[in-house]
Amino acid sequence: MPRVLRIINRLNLGGPTYNVAYLSKYLSPEFETLLVSGMKEESEESSEFILDQLGLKPLYISAMKREVSLRDDINTYKRIKEIINEFKPDIVHTHAAKAGAVGRLAAHSCKVPVIVHTFHGHVFHDYFSPLKTKIFIEIEKRLSKRSTAIVAISEKQKYELNQVYKVAPENKTHVIRLGFDLVKFNENQGIKRSLFRKEYLIEEDEIVITITGRLVPIKNHHLFLNAIHNLKDKITKKVRFFIIGDGELREDLIKYCNQIGLNYTWYPQNPAKAYLTFTSWRKDIDVVNAGSDIIALCSNNEGTPVSLIEAQAANKPVLSTKVGGVENIISAQTGILVEKGDQKGFEENLLELINNDNLRANLSLKGWDLMKNDFHYTRLVEDTRNLYKKLLSA
Repeated sequence: MPRVLRIINRLNLGGPTYNVAYLSKYLSPEFETLLVSGMKEESEESSEFILDQLGLKPLYISAMKREVSLRDDINTYKRIKEIINEFKPDIVHTHAAKAGAVGRLAAHSCKVPVIVHTFHGHVFHDYFSPLKTKIFIEIEKRLSKRSTAIVAISEKQKYELNQVYKVAPENKTHVIRLGFDLVKFNENQGIKRSLFRKEYLIEEDEIVITITGRLVPIKNHHLFLNAIHNLKDKITKKVRFFIIGDGELREDLIKYCNQIGLNYTWYPQNPAKAYLTFTSWRKDIDVVNAGSDIIALCSNNEGTPVSLIEAQAANKPVLSTKVGGVENIISAQTGILVEKGDQKGFEENLLELINNDNLRANLSLKGWDLMKNDFHYTRLVEDTRNLYKKLLSA
C-alpha cells in the first residue's frame, strides 16, 4: 500500500482544510495517509472539528507557522525530515505556501519518490511589496524544479502559474478542483432560513446581503463597507448587511464604520438589530446562506473561494470581484462579476440585485445543479487518486 505524507500550513477554517481532510479519509484503504499540520493563528477559527467528524488525528508541528521565521522554519524542516524517515512515504503532498516550501525541500533532501504541491491560492499579487513578491516567485520556481507535479485548483490558476508568473511548466501542472460535501447547503433551507433570521432579528421582508471570510486586507472588506455607505440613501427596500468571520482587521473595520457613520453592531457583545452586523466566526455556513438573499465577495486575490461554491450550492445569487479562480466557478446563470477594486461597478450591481426581484430569482435557479457534481469531494478524491497512480507508475 503506497504511503502519503500530507502536509498543510495550518488547520484554519477554509477550503484547504476540508480538502486535506477528505483526501486523508477517503483515499484509504488504497493509500495510507499521515496528515501533518502547522499551527493556526490566534485570530483564526479552528477547523479541527472537520477532522474530528471524520475520525482523523493529525500530527502537529508547533514550529510551522504562517509567518517567515528562520529559526522556526529550520526546526520545521528538521522535524519533517524526521517524520519522513520514520513514515517512509512514497508520496509527499504539500498544501499552501509554507508547507509547500519546507515540506518539498525536506522531501527532496530525503529522496522521496513523488513530491506534489497544491496551490490553494498564491501570493504573487496584492499581498506584498514588488520586491518581496519577486523573491517569492523565484522561490516557487526553484521549488517547482524539486516537485514531481504541481496541482492548480482552477484553469485560471494554472494559466497564471504557467503563463503569467512562469512558476511551473505546463507539463508538470494538473488542474484538480476543490471538493466538498455540499448536500447540507441544499437541505432544509426553509428551517435554516427561519433559524438565522430569528437569531439576528431579521424581518421577513428584509433583504439580507452577506460576505463571509477572514477579516484580512486581501479580502478588501472596505469595498463592501463603502458600498453599504454609498448606497444607503439609494436603496428603497428594507435591507440588512452581514459580515461573517473575524480576523486581524476587525477593529480597523469597526473603526472605519465609526468614521463614515455606518450603523453597525458587533453581535457577540451587543446582540441588537443594526444596518450592518459583524457576527464573528460561524461554523454553520449552511444556515447563514439559507438566511441570506445575496452573497458577496470583494477580494483582491483568491484561489477558488469556498464561500462562493457554498453560496451557489444554496442557490443564492452571487456578486463578486473577478479574481483568481472566481470566473471558473461563477457563470452568468448564477452571479455577477466586477473587476477587482471596481467600487462603482460593485455598487451599481449590488443596487440592481437588491431592487430587481426577478434578477435575484433567476440567479437562484441553477447553482445547486452546477455545483453538486463538479465540486463534490468524491470527484476530488478520484482525480487525486488517478494523479497519484500516474505519478507512481512513471
